[in-house]
Amino acid sequence: MTPVPIKTCVLGVGLSGLTFHVPFILALPELFELHSVLERNPQTEGGKVKERFDVAPKIHRSLDKVLADKDIELVIIGTPNQTHYDFAKAILQSGKHVLVDKPVTASAQQAKELGELARSKGLILYAFQNRRWDSDFLALKHLLAQEETASLSLGAITELESHFDRYRKALKGTWKDEALPASGQTFDLGSHLIDQTLVLFGRPSRLTAFIQNLRGVGNAEVDDSFTIHMHYDAGPRSQYPLTVILRGHILSARSPQVRYVVRGTKGTYLKFGIDVQEDALKIISSPKAILEAAFGQEPKNIWGTIDKLEADDLTVTKHTWPSEKSGSYIELFKNLANAIRNGAELAVKWEEATSVIEMIELAHLSSKKGITVSVPDI
Repeated sequence: MTPVPIKTCVLGVGLSGLTFHVPFILALPELFELHSVLERNPQTEGGKVKERFDVAPKIHRSLDKVLADKDIELVIIGTPNQTHYDFAKAILQSGKHVLVDKPVTASAQQAKELGELARSKGLILYAFQNRRWDSDFLALKHLLAQEETASLSLGAITELESHFDRYRKALKGTWKDEALPASGQTFDLGSHLIDQTLVLFGRPSRLTAFIQNLRGVGNAEVDDSFTIHMHYDAGPRSQYPLTVILRGHILSARSPQVRYVVRGTKGTYLKFGIDVQEDALKIISSPKAILEAAFGQEPKNIWGTIDKLEADDLTVTKHTWPSEKSGSYIELFKNLANAIRNGAELAVKWEEATSVIEMIELAHLSSKKGITVSVPDI
């Protein structure tokens, strides 16, 4: 029997909704139906979704209307960060599944509470950690999975730098500039970098962070740059300690920006540039473009390179490490639908999203006190 598409409501029709959520819901009509959106003050008949994609879902003007709509099965939260906890809690209490954008909450305690609520009601609570499906991250995972005997193995990894740098002198003039719960670049871009690190290596032993408003503009409490060191002790994982350095620098004058630097005992991987999906999603004329073979393919000029130490421990040769797999945010939505309809295992577990928020809290604590903090076991 053909499964019935999941009736979905998207909260928010700004950058998040129109770029990262609505296009995928429309691209997968066999799995989802864009039933409605939350748009408080539509300026045109049919609202922003109609303007952009020539599709006219029902428009709800308040969260209460969304909660009361019994046809809605899934709600996607793409509203400002400080609303995520309250909105997700209310939606779960109304009996609907939830996909919530990152950062999922402003505190780990809030995230744990939502997880317990979802379990008690038998509902799916899914974190939108879409950058697990970036082409560059997929290439990195493939490289780190190489057997040590493989020709391009880096050997034991001793250090990994992961960057989301940019050059922006002025404020954007949005809610992201305001001193609100879960504001700042560490909660924003840091959520992705921390999540990717936890996927690769698990929880660190210790954490040291430097978080600041580097430009000195706007509210001093809203950070625009961060450097987080995640320390992994030598042990069963490796005979060498590992340091993962996560950076988001707001005044990095470079193009393309550094993405990864990975140092191993047998080589170093260097990667510039970033996954192309976001830029493509901002300009696609039709969601059908997501299904085309070329979507998410990384241009060869930003593929990574490996400086490989040869057997004599002296000679270093240079090789290309291709980003062969296209970026594929669509896989998150496929997994979400499969979990709702068939009980499939979540590719992004809520406990993992909770750990991300925990690391952010520890990073802020470390930076504020100027200390290295221990990371507790789960």
